[in-house]
Amino acid sequence: MRILWIFLLLTGCSLWTGTYGKTPPPSVERIAHLLPEDLGDLPPKVVIALLVRNKAHVLPLALTYLDQLDYPKDRIALWIRSDHNSDASVAILSEWLKHVEPLYHSVDKLFNDTDQRHEDEKSLLDWPQARFHHLISLKEEAFVYAQKIWADYIFYLDADVLLTEPRTLKHLTNLGLPIVAPMLLSEGLYSNFWCGMTPDYYYLRTDMYREIYNVQQEGVFQVPMIHSAVLINVNYNGSSYLTFDRENLRTQLQNGLEYAASLGEQCRMYDGPVDDIIVFAISANCSKIPLFITNEVPFGYILQPLENTDQLEQDYKQLQNIKTNIIHDLGQVAEVKEYLKPFERKEEKDKLSLDHIYMINLERRPERREKMLKLFEALNLDVEYFPAVDGKRLTPEMIKELGIKFLPGYEDPYHHRPMTLGEIGCFLSHYHIWQTIVEKQQKEVLILEDDIRFEPYFKEKALGVMEQIRKVIDYDLVYFGRKRLKDEVEPWVDNTENLVHAGYSYWTLGYVISLKGAEKLLKAKPLEKLLPVDEFLPIMFNRHPNKTWAEAFPERDLLAFSAAPLLLYPTHYTGDYGYISDTEDSYVIESHQTNKSPSAAQLKSDPERSFLVEPRLDSTNVDLSEQTTITADAKSRDEF
Repeated sequence: MRILWIFLLLTGCSLWTGTYGKTPPPSVERIAHLLPEDLGDLPPKVVIALLVRNKAHVLPLALTYLDQLDYPKDRIALWIRSDHNSDASVAILSEWLKHVEPLYHSVDKLFNDTDQRHEDEKSLLDWPQARFHHLISLKEEAFVYAQKIWADYIFYLDADVLLTEPRTLKHLTNLGLPIVAPMLLSEGLYSNFWCGMTPDYYYLRTDMYREIYNVQQEGVFQVPMIHSAVLINVNYNGSSYLTFDRENLRTQLQNGLEYAASLGEQCRMYDGPVDDIIVFAISANCSKIPLFITNEVPFGYILQPLENTDQLEQDYKQLQNIKTNIIHDLGQVAEVKEYLKPFERKEEKDKLSLDHIYMINLERRPERREKMLKLFEALNLDVEYFPAVDGKRLTPEMIKELGIKFLPGYEDPYHHRPMTLGEIGCFLSHYHIWQTIVEKQQKEVLILEDDIRFEPYFKEKALGVMEQIRKVIDYDLVYFGRKRLKDEVEPWVDNTENLVHAGYSYWTLGYVISLKGAEKLLKAKPLEKLLPVDEFLPIMFNRHPNKTWAEAFPERDLLAFSAAPLLLYPTHYTGDYGYISDTEDSYVIESHQTNKSPSAAQLKSDPERSFLVEPRLDSTNVDLSEQTTITADAKSRDEF
């Protein structure tokens, strides 16, 4: 005993002798403090259940993101099923597993393309009872498998989910909840959760849904429905009540009718559809197992389910939209694994049936240029980079050398200041493109700036707008993106569905200009009476509210129209986090004040002053004579 005490003293240990000893037992906190920081519990064991059917268009990217999860692969077991395919889904999965299978704890896979359709399936997107029953049986099988291999969690993951956040699994398992889903974004407002459910078990619109989706509230929220990416704690006692099977659910409710009835109308004997996600939600809600959605992290994206009348091509277009959203939100789309690239769809780039597309960008803004190039790549657009004139490099001498004179009396209606160097550079950038169009005799050209966000299905909508206008009217300019500045009627163009006569507008985010339109703009000699380009254009199509400015340009016959709804929007608005303006946030050019004379008309810059719109007559003989008003402080220029 004496030798033991000496050993303990030498090693710095103390002996607890129990009830009769004099040394008290260490506290739990003290024990935790003594544990090495680099040692601890192993991450939970997770089964990822992946069901794949006809997802060849999204699989290379989805699997790339799945592979990038920051979670020990030797703690992940893959359970994969794929059947009834009419595309290369099985080939893609097989190629992927050939490279990654040794990294995972285990892989249980079963691929079968003997049959391409289920019984009574009229199309690839049809959901007859046989298809539902097959899917449900697979999900039930996956859960049993997770229990059998003593997994801690099972993560049901749809093949059209892109988990762009590497920490997704770590975050979800750390929450320690019985059932939780990461909130996923789509090309619209669709997501993988509901905030309300109708008495007949379908989606119920709620204000809370938008607040969660738009992250107006951030956190973990209990909701009645989650799907597509769902983590279930297999060790939770209540998980034994979970089911995707309608008959299993009815049996459970039958065995506990009194208990179920106490939970409300929704937990009556289930009479809803044979639907895996609805049945699962009811089985959880009626077993008092809460379902949670978390929006604490931007986890990823999801493709919306298609209607049975759609084509799979629609899914590919959705994927294009999702890619543009990823670029806007995260900067870039993940590079698909090299061995999966041969499976990616390849398309030739096009110019939207136009002669050319130019993108204006300052050389000192390479981050914007790179982002736009990635967007063009995602949309398969053939676009030429056009170096912008940098206002910061302009000097009074250079301005004089270019023959620039400023419009007498011009003052920014909102800021009450002369033009900035950035606004001069912006005008010159557009002006030089107009010159290039005329020199090269390009008949139709789209001009884009470098701070734009494309509407979903931009290409299809743009092609549709151009097809419509070519059929019905000889145009000079068509806005794809702009900022309307007046609450005025903009008449629809006859025999079109998506075109209006443009009213007073700001921004030059993106517009199509014809050769004839470019010639009209150059003929006006705007450098001799310069004002910002988004003031000049409305003057030229005779919709500017300031008559004094307009009279400086006698020929105001530009035929201008606008896509409705718009196809482009700015990436940031004034005051947004990350907003940078190379026109607004630059030096004010003072030298043009010398152009003023006692007889020069002065803008009445009182914010409360209203301007009148003079009548606009054009080739369509639309009556635009009704006068409308705008206050000067109702707008600001957020451009270039």
